[in-house]
Amino acid sequence: MKKIISAVLFSAAFSLHAEPGFDNYVEQLKVEAAEQGISQQTIDAAFANAQFYPRAVKADKQQPEFKLTLDTYLPRAVPAWKVQQARALYKKHYPLLKEIEKKYQVQPRFVIALWGVESNFGKFTGNYNVVSALSTMSYEGRREAFFKKELMNALNILEQQHISPAEMKGSWAGAMGQVQFMPSSFLAYAQDFDGDGHRDIWNSTADALASAANYLAQSGWSNDLTWGRQVKLPENFDADLFGLATSKSLSEWQALGVRRYDGTDLPTRDIRASLVQPDDAHGRVYLAYDNYRVLMKWNRSHYFVAAVGTLADRISYPPVF
Repeated sequence: MKKIISAVLFSAAFSLHAEPGFDNYVEQLKVEAAEQGISQQTIDAAFANAQFYPRAVKADKQQPEFKLTLDTYLPRAVPAWKVQQARALYKKHYPLLKEIEKKYQVQPRFVIALWGVESNFGKFTGNYNVVSALSTMSYEGRREAFFKKELMNALNILEQQHISPAEMKGSWAGAMGQVQFMPSSFLAYAQDFDGDGHRDIWNSTADALASAANYLAQSGWSNDLTWGRQVKLPENFDADLFGLATSKSLSEWQALGVRRYDGTDLPTRDIRASLVQPDDAHGRVYLAYDNYRVLMKWNRSHYFVAAVGTLADRISYPPVF
């Protein structure tokens, strides 16, 4: 009986302290936050209910994009129902989108597409406490410096009172709000477009969409270009020409036998582009324009860029209006 009781007590203790080093680590984080100028009031509120998220560590090690191909990923990322919603929301928010375009010089269809891919238009923004998620990922250690820096940025956001600790929810990796900004991106690009004094990418659609547009604008977006296009290659094409490091004019790619996906000639505009092939030699090939590179700054995944670009294309054609 004593052995049974001991086992039960041990099991209960283990469940309460599944990561015995985490609490000590959090105390160290509090000290570092204070050294970086975060007020004690903010520190106490932010870490009041700090917890270790085993699911976050598991998710970090099992990201699905690396197990798919574009042919299987895109139908999941850009299903027909999402295209329909995107087009409806484009029409609904068109006056706001035109105001945003006027200020930031970013086409509305790309703003809506980012919103759709990142959070299903604000419906799935993540339910992790951001401070706990970032503390967990920092403690896990694989990318400690990155996540610790993002944690300190999150504390600065709380210090500036843009959101309360309880409302600061996000993904397992700490990406926040309707456009899934990391805290560093929030501090650099988030906008108070509705003029209420807060940069609220969680609850304000105007702030969220303007913040996305500002990110693109500050990253070099060109309002008179699209993102890229899927193309066809001739037989025995030189694989050494693939990659964002190689840039050629459309006329040069045309001379090398690259054609639109339907087999017709490339546009005759004076545009430079690169060729990317995210999957194997039998996978899709895209001509990537400069805006493709800007989207890669947002998320360094060719799959992500293809999803955003595909959704943006589906919004624009057939015309909504």
